[in-house]
Amino acid sequence: MAENLPRLKLGGKTIAFDGPADITKETTEAIVNAANSSLLGGGGVDGAIHRAGGPSILQECRRIIAKIGSLPPGKAVITTAGRMAAKYVIHTVGPVYRGGRRGEAETLAGCYREVIAKADDQGIRSVSFPSISTGAYGYPVNRAAEVAVRAVVEALPSCTHLAEVRFVLFDLATREAYVGAAEKLSQQPLPISIIFESGHA
Repeated sequence: MAENLPRLKLGGKTIAFDGPADITKETTEAIVNAANSSLLGGGGVDGAIHRAGGPSILQECRRIIAKIGSLPPGKAVITTAGRMAAKYVIHTVGPVYRGGRRGEAETLAGCYREVIAKADDQGIRSVSFPSISTGAYGYPVNRAAEVAVRAVVEALPSCTHLAEVRFVLFDLATREAYVGAAEKLSQQPLPISIIFESGHA
């Protein structure tokens, strides 16, 4: 991990914030795909991951969908990462934002919790997330960042294997939203000790 990234430290575990960056080039053990319920690829991060990883990801996704029908929002499944440096892709479906009064925040938090649980169960030690639901699904970035950072901070300490989470963010404005959410959360009274480090360019 580059030493100059802003990060939160939770005991021996780390949440770092990178961007502008391309999640398909990450070297963490797993990367997260903001997928749609069909798992058949799409635009944005989803399309980029399928293009970079090659057809083996789609083949596994088709096998999964043949068994389960579709992947509900807030849930996650694991496949190979194909030709990418990561070993796994964890696909999760974020909520479509419809004003924030239809349980979107809980579903979005569920994506992060579910991915972390699946990664830890698989013995994965490092994972990279994009900003889920803030593209075509229309979730306001500042609100999504607060939900995402809090969900990861709450889920990570109880993990046995997972020790490093990265947010790999597409542009500077998104990264700033996530770093701001991290700094804000570190100043609140929480049941666990978290330290915010701003990093340096």
